[in-house]
Amino acid sequence: MATKKQRKTREVKAKKKKKNTRVFFLSLILTIAVGFLVFFFLSLFDYVYPPTTGKDMTAQKREKQEVQLYFSDSNERFLTPEVRYIPKKKSINGKAEELVKALLEGPKTGLVKTFPGETKLQSVKVTKDGTAYVSFGKNLIELHPGGSTSEITTIYSLTNTLSLNIPNIKRVKLLIDGKELKTIKGHIDTRHPFTLNRELLAQSST
Repeated sequence: MATKKQRKTREVKAKKKKKNTRVFFLSLILTIAVGFLVFFFLSLFDYVYPPTTGKDMTAQKREKQEVQLYFSDSNERFLTPEVRYIPKKKSINGKAEELVKALLEGPKTGLVKTFPGETKLQSVKVTKDGTAYVSFGKNLIELHPGGSTSEITTIYSLTNTLSLNIPNIKRVKLLIDGKELKTIKGHIDTRHPFTLNRELLAQSST
């Protein structure tokens, strides 16, 4: 039969073991909680501020391609290139469409846009002979400011942008609702396709 001293010793050991077990589980729970919080905040940070280096930057570069869009200079006399990155497309039609969409968004620098802000692009189709048929909505005509200079810059910002970025494109034909356009505002005949016009390019871009 255990003495009083032995019983007391066993009780002390049992309490100590129980305390150690409790401390172990609390530490385990705390470690898991901290790990979860670290993972959560790192994931949230990456979502809000996506990495722009390493593999992610390489992937982004593969998905984009550098192009030059042609807008009017501040005097609206010449067309000046602006470097832009657009989604990379395998087909000529796809690339041409992305170029026109970017052109319609307007410049990001101090250049002057060449299309009315609400112009709607309907379709772009490039034929085997190198003619790009670009169809816009009627609001191109309705919202265009008119004047020979404005019409010329609209026509050739489109033509030069497509021709200089896609060598396969030799001519550009403007359409409205898929049909032939006689003129935008009465100054320039648009019933025929237009070709690259280098005379309108600013000297720095020639």
